[in-house]
Amino acid sequence: MAEAAYTYTDTKLLIDGEWRDGRGGRTIPVMDPATGDEIGTVAHAVREDLDAALAAAERGFATWSKVSAFERAKIMRRAADLLRARKDQIAWLMTREQGKPLAEAGVEIMAAADIIDWFAEEARRSYGQIVPARAANVRQVVTKEPVGPVAAFTPWNFPINQVVRKLSAALATGCSIIVKAPEETPASPAELIRAFQDAGVPAGVIGLVFGVPAEISEYLIPHPVIRKISFTGSTPIGKQLAALAGLHMKRATMELGGHAPAIVLDDADLAKAVKSLAGSKLRNAGQVCISPTRFLVQRNAFDGFVDGFVDTFRATRVGNGLEADTQMGPLANERRIPALEALIQDAVDRGAELRTGGRRIGNTGNFFEPTVLANVPTDARVMNEEPFGPLAIINRIDTLDEAIAEANRLPFGLAAYAFTSSLEAEHRLSTEIEAGMTTINHIGLSLPEVPFGGIKDSGYGVEGGSEATEAYLITKFVTVSAS
Repeated sequence: MAEAAYTYTDTKLLIDGEWRDGRGGRTIPVMDPATGDEIGTVAHAVREDLDAALAAAERGFATWSKVSAFERAKIMRRAADLLRARKDQIAWLMTREQGKPLAEAGVEIMAAADIIDWFAEEARRSYGQIVPARAANVRQVVTKEPVGPVAAFTPWNFPINQVVRKLSAALATGCSIIVKAPEETPASPAELIRAFQDAGVPAGVIGLVFGVPAEISEYLIPHPVIRKISFTGSTPIGKQLAALAGLHMKRATMELGGHAPAIVLDDADLAKAVKSLAGSKLRNAGQVCISPTRFLVQRNAFDGFVDGFVDTFRATRVGNGLEADTQMGPLANERRIPALEALIQDAVDRGAELRTGGRRIGNTGNFFEPTVLANVPTDARVMNEEPFGPLAIINRIDTLDEAIAEANRLPFGLAAYAFTSSLEAEHRLSTEIEAGMTTINHIGLSLPEVPFGGIKDSGYGVEGGSEATEAYLITKFVTVSAS
């Protein structure tokens, strides 16, 4: 591994335009998942810090909401350009703290810049309308205005991507925002926010805090300054936060867990299906909410598909994300290892076939073998709980009806995948699969210009496309009579 070109420094809070330590002086260690070494610390916010962040967000909203959409867009595009210019440094920070290969970290950063650009343009398109009145002397106007200060809660698997959608939507619509970013991966989201600060976003418009997640959410969500929340994370935590938001009549966007089915029919291009789905499964070591997990493969394609997956997984180079030839990095935290081992053991005990992988690699770092389980019974835990790791479950199905029934069996409805050459099957998959996002014959999710979100227990609301700004806007109606 080459000599480090950058330095991992401690991460501070951002409150009212100032990067500073928490008032209590506490810090949280940040660990390198590839080595297990402590590489830095992140400041720990206490109640006094949260009060200061809330007061700053209230002032920031008063300022930012009066900045024209045209000017907001210019500042946002400047931030996107700064992010692109700093890609190499930020990618290095992300790999050190999260583990993903440098190339994946770089892609995440460049995609974030594209998301900022998309929302910068959407900032100028928050249209109202004139509603024809029943009387000649009456004017009826519908306008869109920013909802107010936002509280955003984001996870560690995509430290920048999960922040940038919420941050960009809030800024585009004229809202201020307090981001509670992940304590395990704090430096890269801090650098994202620094790009906005350096681009000219006024003090107080963006706040960044870290600490005990439950304490922060339980304080920010009910607080009268906060008018909207956005959360990405597990379904159980999301339900708790949604209930808290509902209790206080706060708007909420929830992007929660998944257990994505991937249907492969006999008439599919098998080589394309294996290459596309295996690559998607291994991305970020499978720690992706939309990762394909339950592979439902029709009988005639089953053996070839399993063999292709096993060959791909066995050939994958697992290692430190800073190494140039690494294809899959470590799991982001140590607790994922026993969680995966337990799911695999439970499946094998119930009759599943372990075709490859299933074990930790070495004793240093959180490395885990890419794993394929075949013919897994539906009562196995892994068929019902999101594995969130490099674990593929491949089961044989006979008919499209059987595949759709299994795909819809679980309460999750985030993403779904399918490969087929049949137009009839494509139509049925498009209309009958219960998921917020379905991609057929390619991997086409997560682009800035398309919706991103789930249904059922996978949440509600979207974080991409033209619909994403609606949750950050209120609709006002004004009617005026000339006499």
